Amino acid sequence: MIEEKVIEQTQETSTPEVTTPNQPVNDLGQQLKEANERAAKAELLAEQQRKSAEEAEQKFKNAKSKLGQYYDDRNKALEDQGAYKPLWEEANKTNQEMQNEVNNLKQQIQDLQNSNETASTKTEALAAISNLGAINAEQTLSLIQGKLQKNAEGKVVVLNGGVEQNLTNYLTTLKNPGSGWEHHFKPSSAAGMGAKPSPVANVGEGQSNPWKTGNVTQQMLISEQDPQLAAVLKREAQ
Repeated sequence: MIEEKVIEQTQETSTPEVTTPNQPVNDLGQQLKEANERAAKAELLAEQQRKSAEEAEQKFKNAKSKLGQYYDDRNKALEDQGAYKPLWEEANKTNQEMQNEVNNLKQQIQDLQNSNETASTKTEALAAISNLGAINAEQTLSLIQGKLQKNAEGKVVVLNGGVEQNLTNYLTTLKNPGSGWEHHFKPSSAAGMGAKPSPVANVGEGQSNPWKTGNVTQQMLISEQDPQLAAVLKREAQ
């Protein structure tokens, strides 16, 4: 009896066994699955980052290569420019000089044409004024010169008040009494109003016979405007 009690007492007083509740098998499997998924995602992310890094490095290398090529091309262009620059400057200078020379020649030709035009107009007008018996043909010309011009046919006309008039008709009007200009002309001879002025009057005061002086331009003008006078002056010169 005593042994039984001791045994029972021993069994009663012994430390009870600590037990932990068993986790369900399904929870552990889920955790492993999630862990594997996270690991796979991390690996995939690492792979993507690695590829991105490689692409960025490749882009950097390409950009660096292009930049290097740009500087090489630029330096080559500068070298070429340095070689051809003196030739270009010389060619440009020569071209500019030639252009200036052409412009100067054009201006000289224009001035010469204007001078010839003015001289021709003056000669023709002087002949007409002298033919009508002007006392001083040069003075009379200077008074009306601003109205003189050549028409499309190349003949000298008078632009009076915007109206083109025949030079001889205009001068005849000035010579008529009451015009205010009649004192610039010699009076008509006793032979009548329709009589021709004397050869001296026709060539004007101080004017020489063009067939004596050899003034071909005035010879042509007088022959065209007054053939009878031209015949008289020719006989006088002979």
